[in-house]
Amino acid sequence: MPYARISMLKEKPAEYRRALSDSLYRAMVESFNVPENDLFQIFHQLDRDELVFDRHYMGGPRSEDFVHIAITTGKPRTTEVKLAFYRRTVELLAQAPGIQPQDVMIVISTSQSEDWSFANGVAGMLEAKS
Repeated sequence: MPYARISMLKEKPAEYRRALSDSLYRAMVESFNVPENDLFQIFHQLDRDELVFDRHYMGGPRSEDFVHIAITTGKPRTTEVKLAFYRRTVELLAQAPGIQPQDVMIVISTSQSEDWSFANGVAGMLEAKS
């Protein structure tokens, strides 16, 4: 049930965003213990003055292709799973749409089951546990 918010500059075409989406989803299924068909992503396309980032802090050099991926997930993952996910994500994003690993920032936040309502005003994750 992870939910990904992907922030990037506006200039990228739909095909680029689709490739980014597909690669991120594939990495989640392959290395982050996400089941098939569990796909929730939102793209935030920003003007240059709205995406402010350091070009060298803890990595880099970063380019205009910088992408910030914020993932909110319900169940915690081990450090090993997270590290494998980070590596697999940058591998796949380098293949398609062609983002360099130094241009990918990933932040994972964990929430509780009662923090999610997928539809109908129901905390579905709580009911699934019952």
